[in-house]
Amino acid sequence: MRYRTLGSLQVSAIGFGAMPLSIEGHPDERQAIATVHAALDAGVTLIDTADSYYPPGGEPGAGELLVRRALAAYGGDMDSVLVATKGGRGRTADGGWTVNGDPHHLKQAARRSLDRLGVAAIGLYQLHKPDPSVPYADSLGALQELLAEGTIRFAGISNADAAQIRLARQMLGERLVSVQNRYSPAVRDSEAELRLCAELGLAFLPWSPLGGISRSSLDGPSGLNGATGAAGAGPEVTGPYAAFHQVARERGVSPQQTALAWLLAKSPAVIPIPGASRPHTIRNSAAAAGLTLSAPELAALDASSANGSDGSEAAIRS
Repeated sequence: MRYRTLGSLQVSAIGFGAMPLSIEGHPDERQAIATVHAALDAGVTLIDTADSYYPPGGEPGAGELLVRRALAAYGGDMDSVLVATKGGRGRTADGGWTVNGDPHHLKQAARRSLDRLGVAAIGLYQLHKPDPSVPYADSLGALQELLAEGTIRFAGISNADAAQIRLARQMLGERLVSVQNRYSPAVRDSEAELRLCAELGLAFLPWSPLGGISRSSLDGPSGLNGATGAAGAGPEVTGPYAAFHQVARERGVSPQQTALAWLLAKSPAVIPIPGASRPHTIRNSAAAAGLTLSAPELAALDASSANGSDGSEAAIRS
């Protein structure tokens, strides 16, 4: 595993998005815990969850409690593992998503997350999404108070534009360490935010990083025809992201590994957080940290993803 900088910390270049382990369609607990353990065995030291990662009708914080149980059951060294969580979103009975950036709510949500994770301080706490009904500075003010009182060690923001990133940096200073936005072969509309993060020394955590290559918990079906998950096998692949599959076949790796290696090559600020619900899937993703693509390969992948991107935001953002 290779490592990258997040604030004053070194974390694995590939993180783990734990969302699929606790929302609708989640695996049983034994498989979910085995998946977390597989991530740790593969050298992953960044695990991302949220208090809103629970199925409709479930209890808030189910994902956080699952991560806590999985870490408690792991027999290895946990000192280098950073658990990141998020607050400011919820679920509706019909499976929808809500937004609540009220400062009082965020502070209470963070303290509940602290209790569920069973830690002295949350390693990285992220504002999940801007609330259009609340001034962004007010929501960021809650993070300021949480940092000051020691409930959280570092702060992050998610689904933020460039102006919001600059405001967060102004208010939170060096305690702001990350931005988590959607970025993938299919959606590249956070290019400006990625460049800004590199300029400011912030980690950029792409969520749903495999969009266009494989379906995730929030993506629709892949746009590929004849796609195969195994290098060197299957019919000819066509579609806007075919270059990712072609490079994968030539390299003898999976298209998912190719996509993650492409993301890592974008900037040293990038730390993808692919989701997984099976051990072999996260092991495959983690292996992308060791894959270095050539300049011609990266150029072909850039062209493929640019041609395939619809440039639009997802209707539902994690």
